[in-house]
Amino acid sequence: MKLILCIPLLFSYCVLIAQSTSIGIFDNHADVGNPQIAGSAQYDEATQTYTLTGAGYNIWFERDEFQYLYKNLSGDFILTAHFELVGEGGDPHRKVGWMVRESLAENAAHISAVTHDDGLTVLQWRALPGALMRDPQDEIFAPKDNYSILQLERMGSTFTMRAAHPGEPLQLIGSHDMEDLPDNLLAGLIITSHDESTTEEAKVWNVRIDKPIVNTLTADNEMSVGSRLETMNVLDGKRKVVFESSGRIEFPTWTPDEQKLLFSMDRSLYTIPATGGTPQKFETDSLDGNHYDFGISPDGKMLAITSSTDGIEHRVYVLPMEGGTARRLTEQSPSYWHGWSANGKEVYFVAQRDTNMYNIYKKPLKGGDEIQLTSVESGYTDGPEESPDGKYMYYNSNKSGTMQLWRMKPDGTDPEQLTFDEYNDWFPHISPDGKWIAFLSYGSDVPSDAHPNYDRVSIRLMPASGGVPRVIANLYGGQGSFNVPSWSPDSQQIALVSYTGMSAEELSTSTR
Repeated sequence: MKLILCIPLLFSYCVLIAQSTSIGIFDNHADVGNPQIAGSAQYDEATQTYTLTGAGYNIWFERDEFQYLYKNLSGDFILTAHFELVGEGGDPHRKVGWMVRESLAENAAHISAVTHDDGLTVLQWRALPGALMRDPQDEIFAPKDNYSILQLERMGSTFTMRAAHPGEPLQLIGSHDMEDLPDNLLAGLIITSHDESTTEEAKVWNVRIDKPIVNTLTADNEMSVGSRLETMNVLDGKRKVVFESSGRIEFPTWTPDEQKLLFSMDRSLYTIPATGGTPQKFETDSLDGNHYDFGISPDGKMLAITSSTDGIEHRVYVLPMEGGTARRLTEQSPSYWHGWSANGKEVYFVAQRDTNMYNIYKKPLKGGDEIQLTSVESGYTDGPEESPDGKYMYYNSNKSGTMQLWRMKPDGTDPEQLTFDEYNDWFPHISPDGKWIAFLSYGSDVPSDAHPNYDRVSIRLMPASGGVPRVIANLYGGQGSFNVPSWSPDSQQIALVSYTGMSAEELSTSTR
C-alpha cells in the first residue's frame, strides 16, 4: 500500500489510500475524497464477478466521495457491465456505474454512467476540476429491477451512455462532449452510498472493456484482432471467458460429450476444455484454410467443414470426428456449410450458383445432386439449420426488407416469417431440446445484407414456435461470433466469441 497526498486544489483537499495490486482486469482501487468509512473491491475468478463496497456523501457538487475500481485507458473504447445493488433500505440515491475520470483528485473532471437505487438512470459529468456537476435536464427514471446493464462509450471527445433492464435491448440514455478530458485517463467501476455513515455493496459481472476495430481489415492484418472465447448460461445471462487470443477466433461449437469446445483459430480447428485450458489442434486430414463454418453431426460421429483447399475456396467437406480421410461433398464453389439434417443423412449449405444471389441447398451425405430449397432473385438468404425433430428448417432472409428469421419445411415448402422488428437477425440456432432459438442481431444502421465482423451486436432468444425475442447478451462482435450451432447438449449454455481492437498485452488484462 502507498500513501498518495493530493496537492490542494480549489475545493479539493484529499488524502487517499490506493491499493497497488490489480483486481481482475483493473489496475487499482481507491477511496476517492476520503469517505468516513473505507471501501473495498474484490474479484471472484470462478464466477468472474466483482464485489464493490463503498461509502461517501455523494458524487456531486464540486467534490466526490466514493470507491473506485479503475484502470488506465486511452483512445476510443466501449465499457459494458451488469450492475446490482445489494440489499434493501439504503438511500434512494446510492448509485453504481461506470466512470471515466482525469485523476483521483476529489474534484477532478469526469463523466459517469450510473443507476440509482430509486431507478434514476443518467449520464452525469463535471466538465472542469472543481466545477459543479451537471446532467441532462430530462432525467430518466427506470423501474427498479433486479439488475441493470450499463454501457459507456468514448468516441473521440464524445461519451455516450446506453442502458437496459434484463432481456431488453440497450437504449440511448444520453451523450455529451468532454473536450477537456485528456486522451489518457482512468476508467472503471464506482459505488457511493450517498450517506457518510453507511457502506453499500454492489455485484458487477459480464464486465467487458472493448476497443472498436476499423472494419476495413485486410487478409494481412485480420489475424491480429483480439478475441475472447466465451460461454454463457442462458438461464441467468452470466458469461465466462474460457480463452483469449491476440489472433482471430471464430465459430465455437460444443462437442457432444459437453466437455470441450471446438473452434477455428489461425485457419485451423482447435479444441479446448469448456471450463478453460490450453487449446489442442484438431486434425482435419489434408484440409487447410479451415476458418469458415463447420459443425458436428447429430450422432457425434462426423464433422462437416467449409474449407479452402487445393486452391479452391469455400467448398464443403466431411470427415470422421476421430480423424481420417476428408471427403469433398460439394463440387461447386462457393458453398458454405450451415447445418445437418436431424437424421444426419444430409447437410444444408448456402451457395452462389447461376446468379449473384445466395440460396439454400441441401445434399445427401452419401452423394448425389444438390437440391435447391430457396429461389431468391433479389436479397440474401443464409444460416439454414434443421430443428432436432426434423419438422422445420430455420434460416434468415431479407426478402421482406430487413433481415429476419424464417422457417420452412425441410423440402423448401411453406416458408413462414418468425421475427418482425427493426433489427437485422442472423444465424438461428435451435436448442437441442427444440424449445428455443438463439440468434445474432445487428442494429438498423447495418445494411440488411451485411453481417460485419466488428459492431455492437446482441444475441437474442425466442421460443422455437415464435414469440417476442429477448436480449441475453450484448457484445462487440458479429461475423464469426455466433455463426454455427453453439448450444451445449443440455440446452442451458451457448458458446460465443467477442472481439476487441486491443494489443496482446492489453487483451491479457481486459476481461477478468
